[in-house]
Amino acid sequence: MQLMPSSHVDTYARDNLPPADQWPEMLYDLPELDYPEQLNAAGALLDRGLAASGADRPCLLAPDGTSWTYGDVAARTAQVAHVLTEDLGVVPGNRVLLRGPNNPWLVVSWLAALQAGAVVVSTMSLLRSGEIGVVGEISAAQFAICDHRFVEDLETAALPGLITVTYGSDAPDDLSARAADKPTTYEAVPTSADDAAILAFTSGTTGRPKATMHFHRDLLATCDTFGAYVLKAVREDVFTGTPPLAFTYGLGGTVLFPLSVGAAILLVERASPDELAGHIAAHRVSVLFTAPTAYRALAALPDPAQLASLRRCVSAGETLPKAVFDAFQAATGLQIIDGIGSTEMLHIFIASADDEIRPGATGLVVPGYVGAVLDEDGNEVAVGELGRLAVKGPTGCRYLADDRQSVYVQNGWNLTGDTYTRDADGYFWYQARSDDMIISSGYNIAGPEVEAALLGHADVLECGVVGLPDAERTMLVTAYVVLRDGVAGDDAKAKELQDHAKATIAPYKYPRRIEFVDQLPRTNTGKLQRFRLRTPDADADADVASATAATAGS
Repeated sequence: MQLMPSSHVDTYARDNLPPADQWPEMLYDLPELDYPEQLNAAGALLDRGLAASGADRPCLLAPDGTSWTYGDVAARTAQVAHVLTEDLGVVPGNRVLLRGPNNPWLVVSWLAALQAGAVVVSTMSLLRSGEIGVVGEISAAQFAICDHRFVEDLETAALPGLITVTYGSDAPDDLSARAADKPTTYEAVPTSADDAAILAFTSGTTGRPKATMHFHRDLLATCDTFGAYVLKAVREDVFTGTPPLAFTYGLGGTVLFPLSVGAAILLVERASPDELAGHIAAHRVSVLFTAPTAYRALAALPDPAQLASLRRCVSAGETLPKAVFDAFQAATGLQIIDGIGSTEMLHIFIASADDEIRPGATGLVVPGYVGAVLDEDGNEVAVGELGRLAVKGPTGCRYLADDRQSVYVQNGWNLTGDTYTRDADGYFWYQARSDDMIISSGYNIAGPEVEAALLGHADVLECGVVGLPDAERTMLVTAYVVLRDGVAGDDAKAKELQDHAKATIAPYKYPRRIEFVDQLPRTNTGKLQRFRLRTPDADADADVASATAATAGS
């Protein structure tokens, strides 16, 4: 693909793109994906929001009572962009690292860095110094904007030459103080549509994170595909969500989609299910982005009326068990929009809403994308057969200087690492991560299917299912289970859960071994790290409280 000329002075991002022959095939078939050569995503998003809602409608909200209008956000974004360029010396193409929980100043900083032509490197506030060091090394970040409460680990990371400004404090050099006297207008740098806008890091479920590069056009493309055709938000909506902005799922739900239609955004730093329900009720939230575990907890709340304002609920990050879908619908009357996306693809590319939802299926390809289920030779498998999920569209994988590019992209397809089937109507059905398929006694068993069966038991809060080496069966289906408070994890409970699984799915799939644990190992984005359950020290990693092996029946 021929790239448009870059507007970046610092060419680090473009210099480290993967070779052209390792790129996925990019599709821009929809007319709305025909963007101008010069495009600044932050400027475009603010323009869309202002055009839809005007300057006086609410834009960024917070539980502490903060309420910034679209006019406020545009003005503060301009002021921060002036700080970046005039005070700090940021030039187009420099990498600006962001660190903090979801709050209004973080979003304004994200917009301002893009307006200034920088490449944004968002990090989660839960990252520690060693993890920040890896991100800083890969991205070669030169500047940072950090919530003052989370600066210690950033300083400990000691990134060479990093220039940092903090926000949220009363210090005279705080970002808010620096910005106060700056002009409230800023001419966004006329970046190329093909200039890198963000470096988004994979969550590390399999080891060292990878930096995925997304262009200014990509940020708008996800609004004009999933946002426009599946989510269908309107300016009257109020969005909220639990995923951090550094997680591209959270970026879509708390920045891209609401700004693109002029909706309001309630930014929540962190919240228990009870607190989240309270925020939803207090702010009349209508669009919710969160994970399956949160939906399961919300469905169990004693007062589902707190969720009455919701009209759109989106789940991604990991598979949505049908038991959770059913429980949430029973409690609220709402069907969750399940979706699969990836950091490499930026956001969701398979999902269905409303009458097109088929419970248990991920859904149909989002308009603008094409998908297939392929065998190991790259050929499409027959309807109903297992294979590797492959997708193409207006977004795609571009790792920054990483040899793993050739693993994710093959023959123009993005290979997500998921095993799927596809039915005769084009619906995609998730089976497992490709490395989570368990082969036991000659049977192919999908760990998430066993998890879904166990989650249907009232005593199970969470579970993770993996295959462990076994001389007799090749792999032994093993479940790590977190029980609800007050329930004892003993041999009798293990047998009860096994019987429940055998009554729910084919008996050969039931977990031959059950380990009761206090918690499951997860990434900072909440994804289950099954690879840690497979390691010899899994007990230590999973904080095993007690364990029992039960093998009754077959």
